[in-house]
This record gives sequence, structure tokens and C-alpha cells, in this order.
Amino acid sequence: MTTPSPPSPFLGALLAAWGVFGVLALLAKALLGLTPIALEALTSSELQWWHWLVTAAWIAFMAYSEGYKGFQKRFSPFVAARALELRENPSWVRGLLAPAFCMGLFQATRRRLMVSWGILIGVTLLVVVVRLLDQPWRGIVDAGVVVGLGWGAASLLASVAKGAFTGQASADPELPVAPTPS
Repeated sequence: MTTPSPPSPFLGALLAAWGVFGVLALLAKALLGLTPIALEALTSSELQWWHWLVTAAWIAFMAYSEGYKGFQKRFSPFVAARALELRENPSWVRGLLAPAFCMGLFQATRRRLMVSWGILIGVTLLVVVVRLLDQPWRGIVDAGVVVGLGWGAASLLASVAKGAFTGQASADPELPVAPTPS
């Protein structure tokens, strides 16, 4: 009986890259879809001074809450940690579903699964609700989201680069704990 050979470092790096670029592709798709809607509202000559006040406050809020706190401090280091885990311990299931693995949608602690799926469902519901808004409000909301997502994409690239160069994760990948044999 032969023992299986360890996966190649190239395969691990390739799967980690697929995971990261898959997450970035989701962010890019949202950015490309929302930016024209935001620009349509913000270039409208019908905006009043109070629209601009709401827009500025909303963009500042989204930059801080979504961009800085949500992405830079939490999600981006987490995705980078999961990508490092994938690079070091690749498997076919993880590799095939690498973007979902990097987002913590499977093979994660119970708490992380609840958080990741809760955010995914919550964001999906918010997208449905925001699509019902008329301009300029939809564009104003989307402008804040574009700023947050742009910050998120940049912070994800920075977190992944840091992890790739140092070989160390700056966050817990929140993997499930294997049961101990009794």
C-alpha cells in the first residue's frame, strides 16, 4: 500500500489564488454594477443641498463601517488567512469551491458559519430592498456601498499580499476543531 504524496506547493498556490480572485470577482461585479447607478444620481442636476448632506454622511458612514471595520479589520484578514490555509492544505473540495471556502461558507467553526451565511443572506435581502428605491436615493445608497466595496477590495489585496510575503495570517481562519478520539 502506497501513501499518498503531499500536494504540490504549486497546486496549493493556484487554489489559494482562485479563492482570492473569486472573492475579488464578486466585489468587482458589485462595483461595476453599482457605480453607474451611483454616478447617475450624483451627476443629476435635481439634487438639493440636503441630498448632498445625506450623501456625504452616508459615504463617511459606509467608509468607516463597511470599508474600515467590516473589510479592513475583519473580512479581508480572514479571507487572507483562509487562502493561506488553502495554500498549505489544499483539497479538491476546498479547491473547487475556493471562493466559498475563503469566505467561510463551509469547513468553518459553527460561529463562523452562522456569521458568514448570515451576512450573505442579509446582504442579499438588502440588495433586493435597495433595488426598490427610486433615484436619487438608490444612487445615494449605492454611492456609499461603492466606497465601502472599493475599500474592501483594496484591503483584501493588501491582506493577501501581506500574508503571501510573510507566510503568516493576521487573522484566525476559524477552522472547525476535529473531534478528539475517545
